[in-house]
Amino acid sequence: MNIKARRWYKPALAIVTASLLTLTTACSYFGGSKGASDNANPVPVQQASANEPGWKADTSPITFDWYMNFSWYTGSDWGKDPTSQYITKKTGVSLNFIVPAGNENEKLNTMIASGKLPDFITLGWSEDAVKKMIEGKLVLPLNELAKEYDPYFFKVTDPAKLAWYTQPDGNVYGYPNASSSPADFAKYGENYVSNQVFVVRKDMYEALGKPDMRTPEGFLNALKMAREKFPQVNGQPLIPLGLHEFTENGNYSLESYLQNFLALPMEKDGKLYDRTTDPEYVRWLKTLRQANQEGLLAKDIFIDKRAQMEEKIAQGRYFAMLYQRSDFNTQQNALYASDPDSVYIAVDGPSNAQLDQPVLSGPVISGWTLTLISKDVKDKARAIRFLEYMISEEGQKDMYMGEEGVTYDMVDGKPQFKPEALKTLNTDRSAFDTKYGASHKYWMQMNTNITDQWKPESVEPFKQMEDWTKGKTVSRSEFDQLNPTGNSPEGIINTKITQLWGKTLPQLLLASSDAEFDQIFQDYLSKREEYGLAKVQAYQQAEYEKNLTKLKAQ
Repeated sequence: MNIKARRWYKPALAIVTASLLTLTTACSYFGGSKGASDNANPVPVQQASANEPGWKADTSPITFDWYMNFSWYTGSDWGKDPTSQYITKKTGVSLNFIVPAGNENEKLNTMIASGKLPDFITLGWSEDAVKKMIEGKLVLPLNELAKEYDPYFFKVTDPAKLAWYTQPDGNVYGYPNASSSPADFAKYGENYVSNQVFVVRKDMYEALGKPDMRTPEGFLNALKMAREKFPQVNGQPLIPLGLHEFTENGNYSLESYLQNFLALPMEKDGKLYDRTTDPEYVRWLKTLRQANQEGLLAKDIFIDKRAQMEEKIAQGRYFAMLYQRSDFNTQQNALYASDPDSVYIAVDGPSNAQLDQPVLSGPVISGWTLTLISKDVKDKARAIRFLEYMISEEGQKDMYMGEEGVTYDMVDGKPQFKPEALKTLNTDRSAFDTKYGASHKYWMQMNTNITDQWKPESVEPFKQMEDWTKGKTVSRSEFDQLNPTGNSPEGIINTKITQLWGKTLPQLLLASSDAEFDQIFQDYLSKREEYGLAKVQAYQQAEYEKNLTKLKAQ
């Protein structure tokens, strides 16, 4: 569920001005490993200047524990690749990543309940845990840390993003990655691409005569032909259609992704539009129900998690996928190395009755993840300064390009990956991460608006998918952070409704007839009304209008 923005923000100029007025606090003391608590042996904080990156004031060795709320994160071997070694040599900071082995929410909620968190926490901005940590006073205000320890923080952060994440108490507790404001979109928009794609396995698709899959009839027919012509892939059954994993709240592929491919509006005449009840959307859900009835939806898609999906993508077992292209880069590389014709390519997929082109989600101001600093952080000054370093252009370059002479050379005044590094990046992403550690292996503060200036030209098998999304990608910042969270009456209602949908969606696809589908869908609509949908919608509408006002003020 999305985190709401519940209050007007303070003007960015006021924040910066306040920061400059507090430079005299730079020589304050702070208590070692106990973070915010008292310590018998206080460590003097090195003075930082408003005109110099704060991290340069102290580069002595320190290790921070960094929790990544993503069980699939594999970049947790800091110090083993030259990029992380270079950053540690430069800043003195080493990172000890903590990655949950199982359910992320269970792990994080357990830590929250204990009242003690690792130094840094990175999680999806829409996670309910963000609100819990802020309201539980488990994380520190970044703006206050910056005022006291690193006023240069305000020179490298985006005032629009700070304003967007300003909480009702006037503080900012998290900074996003992969964030683009409407101003960014206006400046860089023509280069923006979406992650949302409908892909097919190239060799199979071409062998079938490149069937048109935009209509329900064409879609079903293509899946049937694929199953008949290619019943097995290397001795294992073909999976006609791949989707994101089903969770307790639903399935991304069959919600916003599908709705975006159908070009369904987000609002009409200033009022949020309920896309779930749109006739076009219902028609396509029924198409998928029909696909299941005809044996075209493998049981795998209802139970597989990301790890299982990645394995099957690498095997080329899916004919088509409504998926996120960046999630299978490694597998795509492996397929390309084995047989360039066995890769996945983006094609026109499910469309509305008018066959309008998709309207795909691009970068938004909320970004992808938020990074927060725990109240238990072992060194507040070093923490905010390292965050400032990561956000800065210098830090972005180091994280993306690595060390000059090791991963890249300067060519005609521009950094370029060494030929051997670039070749590995383009052919074996896993090997690149292990050997070099650059190019967003450590993506906690990734900002492509900065790093795109150094990005090498896209190559196949990725370029085709990226190019397909150009011209179809839009900014939808105003629709972020609309959902109520936590234990508010609206938040409790919304949780019940989303979990009801999570149970209903697979039932709709598994229904034995359209009549049964209609009954299940009507039961869902009735129950959500009984739960109090009207209250949630009123809340969302109010937040949407606040977002419009906030964005206009930037």
